[in-house]
Amino acid sequence: MSTLHFGSALLPSGWAEDVQVTVTDGVITTVAAGVAPSAGDERHALAVPGIASLHSHAFQRGMAGLAETRGDSTDTFWTWRETMYRFALGMTPEDIEAVATLLYVEMLERGFTRIGEFHYLHHDRNGAPYANIAETATRIAHACEVTGIGLTLLPSFYAHGSFGGVAPHAGQRRFICSVDQFAALMDASRAAVRALPGANVGIAPHSLRAVTPDELAAILPLAEGGPVHIHAAEQVKEVEECLAWSDRRPVAWLLEHAPVDRHWCLIHATHMTATETTALAGSGSVAGLCPITEASLGDGIFPTREFLAAGGRFGIGTDSNVLVGVSDELRQLEYGQRLKQLERNVLSDRPGASTGRVLFDTALAGGAQALAQPATGLTAGARADIVTLDMAHPSLAGRGGDAVIDGWIFASGADAVDCVWAGGNKVVEGGHHRLRGAARAAFNAAVRRLLA
Repeated sequence: MSTLHFGSALLPSGWAEDVQVTVTDGVITTVAAGVAPSAGDERHALAVPGIASLHSHAFQRGMAGLAETRGDSTDTFWTWRETMYRFALGMTPEDIEAVATLLYVEMLERGFTRIGEFHYLHHDRNGAPYANIAETATRIAHACEVTGIGLTLLPSFYAHGSFGGVAPHAGQRRFICSVDQFAALMDASRAAVRALPGANVGIAPHSLRAVTPDELAAILPLAEGGPVHIHAAEQVKEVEECLAWSDRRPVAWLLEHAPVDRHWCLIHATHMTATETTALAGSGSVAGLCPITEASLGDGIFPTREFLAAGGRFGIGTDSNVLVGVSDELRQLEYGQRLKQLERNVLSDRPGASTGRVLFDTALAGGAQALAQPATGLTAGARADIVTLDMAHPSLAGRGGDAVIDGWIFASGADAVDCVWAGGNKVVEGGHHRLRGAARAAFNAAVRRLLA
């Protein structure tokens, strides 16, 4: 058991002063406000809950910055994808683990305490399954174990190259599974995470491009009541091809033909009509928004204001992991809306409301729902995921309450995070993860070999 004391802390009920938090076996057991610190308490000025990145492709951290040279044709998501395929085809399981380990170190240093790993790099470089069909999922699990980040593993089913069951692209060969292979992969993935405290497993049909209706129906029971994540309507071309295939847009097709409910998370959902936006909000599902990746890939801007007005829920993800940080994703989300609407403080929900606080609270709740976490935040029964901020940071100095959140999101970078507890373990202190040096060395060695 350990006891922490915070001068100020963001609880589910709002900001509270002199908060004592007791942690036992990685779980918050008591939270008491208005309590003077005890002699054995570890003391910090201000704490907020750790937040989830609900959507990540860990291996893509290794290629960050490698697709920024203009090609002979217009550069789009589809040309970026070819670079991604080439990079993925060279990675060994050891490379995948090294890249994921550094990524999870960086996530923890920047305020993320749980990851939804949408994992589709399953097979060997020639496309053949490993002897352990969950070899690479096991590597992801080990990276989570050594770094301390919480894991929701989302093995991805990927069978086709485009709508209507088109044969897969050669560059996709490491992703491809039959329904029977995927069932075996799910069993092995559950075994891979079984020893990780608080870990859980869902499924991720990659997209309607990669999964036929019959295959989608066949794999959904494999979720066993857990999360279901799927990419949808990320790109205009995707929407056009879905219309040609089905006479429906991707989000509309899913809402009409799949049991989309609170267990589901639609990743991106960028290109929706007003009708789709309202219907998705009413489904109870979560929109998985990845603002930095969506900007990096030229995807477009999600209709966040309209979605929230209809009662929608969102969480944030880091997706391609080209840049990682809680403040970075939330800032980009709001700034995209400002550019679109030609206004400021677009996502504040009422006069006088802090934009940063609205963003933080909504993403915290949406991430917990999308990753099937029964309790979240600084409350008894929740996993002890806690972030303290450096109140000597120039963008936080002299501030209190919601002004601290605004300063963190809109006026600081990764250096505003001081300490991080993940599952009750203090893994970041003074802004540095305990494995930072070793993780960087292993990552650099892997990437140098891949780029040689």
